[in-house]
Amino acid sequence: MKAFAELYAELDATTSSNAKLAAMQAYFAQAAPEDAGWAVYFLSGGRPRQLVPVRILRELAVEVSGLQPWLFEESYQAVGDLAETISLVLPENSHSSEAGLAEWIEDKLLPLRGESPEYLARQLPALWAQLDRPSLMLCIKLITGSFRVGVSKLLVTRALASMAGLDSKRVAQRLVGYTDLSNRPSAASYLKLIAAESADEHAQRGGQPYPFFLAHALSQPVEEFDALLGPASDWQVEWKWDGIRAQVVKRDGKLWVWSRGEELVTERFPEFDVLVHGLPDGTVIDGEIVVWKSTHPTTEDAFDPQSSEPPAVQPFALLQQRIGRKTLDKKILDEVPVVVLAYDLLEWQGEDWRNQPQVKRRAQLEQVIARCNSPVLLPSPVLTGTDWFDLGRQREASRKLGVEGMMLKARDSLYGVGRTKDMGVWWKWKVDPFSVDAVLIYAQRGHGRRASLYSDYTFAVWDGPPESSQRTLVPFAKAYSGLTDEEMRQVDSIVRKTTVEKFGPVSSVKPSLVFELGFEGIALSRRHKSGIAVRFPRMLRWRKDKTVEEADSLATLQDLLA
Repeated sequence: MKAFAELYAELDATTSSNAKLAAMQAYFAQAAPEDAGWAVYFLSGGRPRQLVPVRILRELAVEVSGLQPWLFEESYQAVGDLAETISLVLPENSHSSEAGLAEWIEDKLLPLRGESPEYLARQLPALWAQLDRPSLMLCIKLITGSFRVGVSKLLVTRALASMAGLDSKRVAQRLVGYTDLSNRPSAASYLKLIAAESADEHAQRGGQPYPFFLAHALSQPVEEFDALLGPASDWQVEWKWDGIRAQVVKRDGKLWVWSRGEELVTERFPEFDVLVHGLPDGTVIDGEIVVWKSTHPTTEDAFDPQSSEPPAVQPFALLQQRIGRKTLDKKILDEVPVVVLAYDLLEWQGEDWRNQPQVKRRAQLEQVIARCNSPVLLPSPVLTGTDWFDLGRQREASRKLGVEGMMLKARDSLYGVGRTKDMGVWWKWKVDPFSVDAVLIYAQRGHGRRASLYSDYTFAVWDGPPESSQRTLVPFAKAYSGLTDEEMRQVDSIVRKTTVEKFGPVSSVKPSLVFELGFEGIALSRRHKSGIAVRFPRMLRWRKDKTVEEADSLATLQDLLA
């Protein structure tokens, strides 16, 4: 545990990728395989479920530290991180535990889940007393499931590949699915990550998917596309779906469905069970899971911009309602039916097709879908246009069709790993976000490095037109990203000067600041006072040129909804 805590401190103390790479290489070179297995899991984004309720952790911290509850809460608000706060207020101990990371996780921490408050009150202080301050902070982060550190999965991959003398793409392939909740790291699983390549490795992959190939954002004006990309005829163009990116894997007579987050989601989509019989073994398809309600016989008909019928694909908010449920009854399956809109073939007849050109993979994919002939597996339409300007005009129908814009894929590109350009390029040519001018009405201090700043904001719009004397501001969105550090310091200063009331950590401020908020989607919501929910809200700019009275109203949001 102590060695991993020291690695965490090193990684957290630097922004240099080379320094982080060197620190991880040094750790993996000396760590026991069982400890390294868990370290890879956490560094790659794995987070087990919360082991102990936060309320109990707070109560125990107050009791052991001897602080008054109000003083602990004030300390937490100042520090901004619960694990760090607890490690600071508890008595400092020398590190007496010789147990490694794996032993701590498997024998000491995981058994805490589901235990009674009385048992936890006896056990936790005894565990904490064995750890020095850095290790204690790490321990509490692991207990709460809040462990995060500034390293990417790609950097972890590079560290392992360099240490083991392997191609980083091979390690990336082996890491797929490693952080799924159903997977428990072990010495054996770690040694497989860094083992020498074998001829039969591909045949032993079971239900494992491939690393996802990701697209780069394209924001240049269409007038520059010819110079930047070449002619439109060199590119495969598709709609950019607003769903769940997934791979459908059929091997050994079984079917697996993996999300882009490398979570096994097969049980969440029982409709796809029919593909066990429709797809041959040795098939892996990349596509998008969307909610689909249509009487159209083909996807091409379903996405005709000139059609008077509504599009078949439904808003992501509807899919979100379904995936948020613990159980899927017949009613929800009937009301929120899903399909896979397939756009790539990664494996065919047991062979890895990622090194085949995009145009060849697409042609074979269409044959696979036609042969399968299943209503839950449809081809993502390929769009055609005379030039980029023609495609740009078609892109203007994105909002009407319920898509986010277009995907551009070089016809000769291979299927890479992550967001790289060494095997070809995919671009996402998204439409501009929705935007409204909103008023900041509540503020809350951030966490971690933002703990001393009011950086998390709640925004509101008016519930009536400017001429109304009775109109009020109605909250509809929260946002914390989009401002520069200097702008955030300025807003923090204004919040402190204009606070009129406090509700715990939340400050109610005198309305004086207007911001342009951008968001990707909008939907009706019964849970929000405004009746509206927006997706991925962020601050586009500080509207210093606008007064509070000039901010937008609910009618503006309702127009966007329509």
